[in-house]
Amino acid sequence: MLTRRTFVAASLLAGIAPAFAETPARTDPVAILTAIYTRAAKGKGDGGAAFVIENKAAKSKYLSKSLVTLWAKADAHTPKGDVGPVDFDPVTNSQEPDVKSFKVDAEKMEADKATVAVTITGHRNDRKPADQIVRYDFVREANSWKIDDIKGSSDGEAWSIRKMLTDSLKS
Repeated sequence: MLTRRTFVAASLLAGIAPAFAETPARTDPVAILTAIYTRAAKGKGDGGAAFVIENKAAKSKYLSKSLVTLWAKADAHTPKGDVGPVDFDPVTNSQEPDVKSFKVDAEKMEADKATVAVTITGHRNDRKPADQIVRYDFVREANSWKIDDIKGSSDGEAWSIRKMLTDSLKS
């Protein structure tokens, strides 16, 4: 027979049980990218995600130490008045951001590194299918996940932020 006390206890446990289920940590790569793209898709989805790379503090929040260091070297190597080696919004893979919706897929998850793909759907639907996918390499630093590279393609040509920055130092 179900008593009131048993019913209340069972109800409380049923409400708490999902909290103990295997859920991703708020700081795992999928959660990080979901938060970034949710913000990028707000409104008309044309605000982009430059907030990820807009200044040193933002870069330190989202990017690995080695990528932040490489980016700083590339910026310092850029002549005054010139545009840096990254002259577009890599998160939205565009000059003119257009994010209507997105899908985040963890392709590879290990203890200290991960690769996550984000498929972006825009309002205009003017992208080639390959250009709709942006991949992120993550590394674990001091118990936090950080973006170590962003990769995609533009008109079918592959690009990598890390490669762009490295190549800019050679010229």
